[in-house]
Amino acid sequence: MTPSTGVISGVRVSHDRASLDDVAAACHADEQEVVARLAEEPGVSEAFALQTCNRFEAYVVTDTPATGRAVLADFAPDIETHSVVEMAHEESLRHLLRVTAGLESIVLGEDQIIGQVRDAYKSAQERDAVGPMLEAALTKALHVGERARTETAINEGVVSIGSAAVTLAGEQVDLDGSTALVVGAGEMGTIAVNAFADAGVGTLVVANRSVERAKTVAGSVDIADARAVGLDALPTCLPRADVVITATGSEGYVLDADSLSDCSETLVVDIAQPRDVSPAVAVLDGVTVHDMAALESVTDRTRARRRAAAESVEAMVDREFENLLEQYKRKRADEVIAAMYEGAERMKERELQTALSQLDAHGLDDEQRAIVESMADALVSQLLAPPTKSLRDAAAEDDWTTINTALQLFDPEAAEPPAFVAEQLESTADD
Repeated sequence: MTPSTGVISGVRVSHDRASLDDVAAACHADEQEVVARLAEEPGVSEAFALQTCNRFEAYVVTDTPATGRAVLADFAPDIETHSVVEMAHEESLRHLLRVTAGLESIVLGEDQIIGQVRDAYKSAQERDAVGPMLEAALTKALHVGERARTETAINEGVVSIGSAAVTLAGEQVDLDGSTALVVGAGEMGTIAVNAFADAGVGTLVVANRSVERAKTVAGSVDIADARAVGLDALPTCLPRADVVITATGSEGYVLDADSLSDCSETLVVDIAQPRDVSPAVAVLDGVTVHDMAALESVTDRTRARRRAAAESVEAMVDREFENLLEQYKRKRADEVIAAMYEGAERMKERELQTALSQLDAHGLDDEQRAIVESMADALVSQLLAPPTKSLRDAAAEDDWTTINTALQLFDPEAAEPPAFVAEQLESTADD
C-alpha cells in the first residue's frame, strides 16, 4: 500500500434510515471480497467495509471527492434511495468514531460493535487495503470506542442486541425455569445464551451447524440442563421450547412454517441478518415472532438510562474528531514541507556543484569541500525554518492558498500542486 494523501468518501445503509430488508440487501456474503473489489477500482488507494446485523458501510480513499463518490455510486446497492446515505470526508470520519463508540447502534453503547469494527479493520489489513488515511481514522475510532466504555457508563445494563432480545422475551414469558432455545452459536448467540443463564432458565438448548461449537457455548454457562444439538435436531427441540432466539449467519431461512407447526405458545425473537424466520410463520396460531424492530421498547429504556453518559461520549467524539483532523492537517503540512525541501535541495545541489567545479580549478581539498557543502546545508535549513513554521500554521487554519503559493515559490518546476492541495483550493473557491 503506497502512502495516500487523498480524501475519504463513504456510503452507508443502516437501521436509522433503512429497513432490515434493505440492510440485508446491501450486505454481501464476504466482507473481505467487498474490500477487495473496492480496492481494485481505478483511483482508489485504500478501502474499508463494515457489515453487521443492522448496517452496511463502505469507505474509499481517492485523490478527489468526485472520484470517491463515483466509485461508491457504482457500488451502492439497488435499494430505496432514501436508505442510502453518502458521506463526505469529515462526515465519514465523524461517523466512524460515532459507530465505534456505540452512538449509532440500536442498543446505545453496545459492546459488540467495537469488536466488529476491529475485525473489519483486520480483514481490510489482510487485503492490504488500509493505508495512512484509514489507518489513522480506524485507530482513532477504536481508541474512542475503548475510552467510551471505560470512562463512561454508556455500556451499563443491556449491552447488545443479544441481551436486549432476552430482556424482551422476559417481558412476555416467565423465563424462570423455562426452556430456552438459541439457534446459532456465534457472537450474538453466545451473548443470548449468557443472558438466558442470568435470567434463570431451567433448560437451555444451543443449536448450531457445528455441534462442537454449540457444546462450547452451552458448556460456558452455569445451567444444569444445558445441551448442544445440530440444526437437524430443531424439529424435535422447537415444540419443547418456551422461547427461541435465532442468530445464525445463514443466507436462507432456518425456521419456516413447517418447522414451527407443532409449536404452541412459543415466542420467537429473530435477531439474525438476513432473517432466520420466514414471514410465513406469522399465520401460525400460538407462535409469536419478533424481529429487531421489536427491540425498540428495550433499547428506548436503555437509551433513557444512558442519556447522560451518551452526552459525555458525544463530547469525547467531538474532541477526538478535531484531534483527528489536526493530525491529518499536520501530516499534509509535512508532505508540503517535504516537497518544499526537495525543491530547495535540487536548487542547492545544482548551485553547489557549479561552485565546487569552479573552486576545484584552484585546488580545493576535501576539508574545504566539506566546509562549502556544510555551509550550503546550513543556509537551506535556516532559510526554510520560518516558512516551515508558517506552513504548519497555514495547514492548521486550512489556509491552502498560502500553502500552494509556498509550493510555487520554492518549487517553480512543479506544474501543479499536489492533488489534495488542489482539491482544497477548489473547495475554497466553491465556498
